Amino acid sequence: MVGGMVLAALGLLIAGLLAWAYRHEVERMAAFLRSRDRASNGRLTTQMPGAGFAHLAQAVNAELDAIGAEKRAAAQAQREFQQGLASLSHDIRTPLAGAKGYVQLALDEPEGPDRDRYLACAVERLGAMEVLLGSLFSYTQVRDPELALDVQPVAVLPVLANVLAGQYPAFEGRGWEPQVAFADEGLAVMADRAALDRIFENMTANALRYGTAAPTIAQQGATVTFSNKVADPAALDASRLFERFYRADPSRSKPGAGLGLAVVAELCAAMGIGVEAALEGDQLAIGLDFSAVVV
Repeated sequence: MVGGMVLAALGLLIAGLLAWAYRHEVERMAAFLRSRDRASNGRLTTQMPGAGFAHLAQAVNAELDAIGAEKRAAAQAQREFQQGLASLSHDIRTPLAGAKGYVQLALDEPEGPDRDRYLACAVERLGAMEVLLGSLFSYTQVRDPELALDVQPVAVLPVLANVLAGQYPAFEGRGWEPQVAFADEGLAVMADRAALDRIFENMTANALRYGTAAPTIAQQGATVTFSNKVADPAALDASRLFERFYRADPSRSKPGAGLGLAVVAELCAAMGIGVEAALEGDQLAIGLDFSAVVV
């Protein structure tokens, strides 16, 4: 009887000590997490034997690693955004300064051909600045979380044809004639017409700005592909084409903000349209996959 009571008391004592040890370990781990410097690589450890606390520490450390990776990625993205914004700001100031210079020359010049030429040059540079600001405005619009799209059945070919007609002077100026081949001219998709127009507009402008020959626009099944030759395929990273501010031209000698295809990607994502780019030799192909939205 006495022996049983002693064993029971001993059991209670051991249980109490274990409960105290578990509580102490949990409080120690909690204190570590509360006081841990978020910029440090400190790891949660356990002083208790057994798999339970070890698994808990591993799970917490994995979560800390994931949070750290997200923070590093966000910081890198912010740095890249600031660099891109700085480059865009420089690109905007350059034509603005040029326009101001030509306006000043025109003001100092009497009526005549030289004054007209200076004013024409100023207008040209202001037009380049307008393109850059328009690209930035379009990008901020499509990034708006409250962007409202009017999705309804839209015939694809008429929207494309309207965009190409609007770009006729640009094609004519380069002596190009785009080749359009639609296997199904009645292809219709669920989309916002204005957004689809913007997608085709930006893809056409990209082909005109960076291509070296007239683009081919072909439809097969639910895919519409823009293809054109590029001057320096080695300088082009197709996997980055849809990044904001990405430009394959390191000298930034051609007008553009590096936002046109980023706008395309954002609008496609908003409407459930797939988009990808591939480079084969000197041929760049950008494909729109309408599979998920075909009427």
